[in-house]
Amino acid sequence: MTDFSLPKMQMPAGPQLPVATPEQRQKINEAAQSFEGQLMSQLMQPMFDGLSSTPPFGGGAGESTFRSFLTEAIGKQTAKAGGIGLAKYVSAEMLRMQGLQ
Repeated sequence: MTDFSLPKMQMPAGPQLPVATPEQRQKINEAAQSFEGQLMSQLMQPMFDGLSSTPPFGGGAGESTFRSFLTEAIGKQTAKAGGIGLAKYVSAEMLRMQGLQ
């Protein structure tokens, strides 16, 4: 068999980006996690839209009033527990956009 793999090319070294301070990195990670929490909340909202809040199994007017708070809390906790892994990519992009590594 013939080997059709290309030789490995080395990329020229570009300019080194400044490293983010721990405080900058923490703020960016918090913002990225908050973004993922909001996204998860929005993605979960349709799950609850079809549920009835009428008695005997529903919570009545209180449940329908506070349902958005429930989905927001679930979204935040999901992101805090690792979520779908989006926060990692968002924080990396935020660092890149600020010219940091």
